[in-house]
This record gives sequence, structure tokens and C-alpha cells, in this order.
Amino acid sequence: MNEPIRTQWQIRCAFNGYCKRALQNEMLAAKRDIKRRQRREVTFSDLTSQEEKQLFVCDQYFTDDEAEKSFVIAGKEITAKLLAEALHSLPEEKREAVLLYYFFDMSDVEIAKLHNIPRSTVQYRRTSSFELLKRYLEEHAYDENDW
Repeated sequence: MNEPIRTQWQIRCAFNGYCKRALQNEMLAAKRDIKRRQRREVTFSDLTSQEEKQLFVCDQYFTDDEAEKSFVIAGKEITAKLLAEALHSLPEEKREAVLLYYFFDMSDVEIAKLHNIPRSTVQYRRTSSFELLKRYLEEHAYDENDW
């Protein structure tokens, strides 16, 4: 016995029914997962202070002088504190050009637009700052052999 040929309409209805059933099953599975997760979840207001402290970590960078990181270049010890002092020794406009360029990844053109000055002025401030930084670090850095 041959099965009667299904019409396009019947095939479409069967496929729609299959899709609807699949979507319903997915919805039920999602609801079940959400309920399972909600049973295990705890709101922040329900946590004890001990449990709250386990949720975060505080970094302790440069809290004491012994822990301060340094590096030695050409026999001179350079510390983060010394580098910060060297940057603070620069005139404000030069310091700002250096910080914006190297720490905020701004181009000379962007810095020039920000301050309404020519791009060449920004480049001069930035490059001339290196000579000042170099002199400051040479004068104030500790020799490795001085220890």
C-alpha cells in the first residue's frame, strides 16, 4: 500500500508543529535551569560579612618602601617614586604632553587640538621633556654600587 502523497500544506503544518514543540521543550528546559539556579543563588544582602570579604581582593602596591619595585639601568636604580618625582619636576605643559602621549595613547595632533596649539609645539614639548627627565634621573638615581 502506498502512502498518499502529502500536499505542501500538510508538510508545512507538520513542520510548524515540530518547530513549536521543539521551542516549547527549550522554553521548559530554560525555565527549569533558571529555577535550579535561583535555588542556589544568594543575594548580597543575605551574605555574612565573612562571606562578603571573600568576594574581593585589595591590591597592596607600594604600601611600604621595602616592597617598592625598582629596576636597574646602566648601573642606576630607578624606582617608581623617583620616576614620579621626575615627571613632577617637568613644567606642567611638558608633563601633560608626555602623559597624554605615552599613557593615554593620544597623538600629537589630538593633543594639539585639545590645547589649541600647533602640532609641532606638542612634539617639541614632548621631545624636550626627555632631556629634562634624563638629567633629573641621572642626578637623583642611586648607583647600584652605593648599596
